[in-house]
Amino acid sequence: MSAATEAAPAGASTNPVGASIRDSLVIARRNLIRMTRIPEMVLFGVIQPVMFVVLFTYVFGGSLQIGNTTDAGVYKDFLMAGIFAQTVTFATAGSAAGIADDMQKGLVDRFRSLPMARGAVLTGRTVADLVQTAITLLVLAIVALIVGWRTGSAEPTNAGQILAGFGLLLLLGYAFTWIGALIGLSVRTPEAATSGGIIWLFPVTFVSNAFVDSSQMTPWLRHIAEWNPFSATVQACRELFGNPGVVQSDAWPMQHPVWASVMWSVLIIAVFRTLSVRKYRSAAS
Repeated sequence: MSAATEAAPAGASTNPVGASIRDSLVIARRNLIRMTRIPEMVLFGVIQPVMFVVLFTYVFGGSLQIGNTTDAGVYKDFLMAGIFAQTVTFATAGSAAGIADDMQKGLVDRFRSLPMARGAVLTGRTVADLVQTAITLLVLAIVALIVGWRTGSAEPTNAGQILAGFGLLLLLGYAFTWIGALIGLSVRTPEAATSGGIIWLFPVTFVSNAFVDSSQMTPWLRHIAEWNPFSATVQACRELFGNPGVVQSDAWPMQHPVWASVMWSVLIIAVFRTLSVRKYRSAAS
């Protein structure tokens, strides 16, 4: 709370945009300080995706056909974009639980009593979650390199494209944290927020091109997978990373995955940030 009280200097800025940014950064700092004091939050957030990397690589590698081969090395390179995307989206559950916990403890009401921008509490929380997600993604990339993942394994790539791929992943993760924020504001307990924040992610991540070649799905399911925002980011990352498994499809998101990924993420942020701030105002009133 000491960090939060710094958000209250009345009249410190007459620019509402500047004040909102300042307040959001203060709340983000508060959440980052809390994260350093509870290192288990980061540790458990890293362990799960690492387990997915190891299990999918060594259990499914060599048994699934990617293109015209079942080579385990090809599947390993195919897999990683999907694992990266799954990792950033699963951070949604943490966002939902954290906001629900703040609501339950009355911290949101205390923030509301301060002269600060109404959306700053949620924006600060999502920015802090984005930092945690970036740390997790960095560790996961190192683990992926250790188990044999390589960029440029199918098509030549460069450092700019690789960084752009990780940028798209973080943008998608940030977009999904706003969905988590709305869930956290809509339930009564952190336990319910955790369940509500993760259960819908399973069909989103598995009815996609993340772990299997969507061209091998039945037509109606393939259509859903190809228009899935999650699939657009995975497809874009495979292209930018130069990895195998880029699906050839007539669906617009699969033909222009980078643009589709950006558009989906921006749309999700715009819609769910609006809904979350509106819900916050009514829940905290």
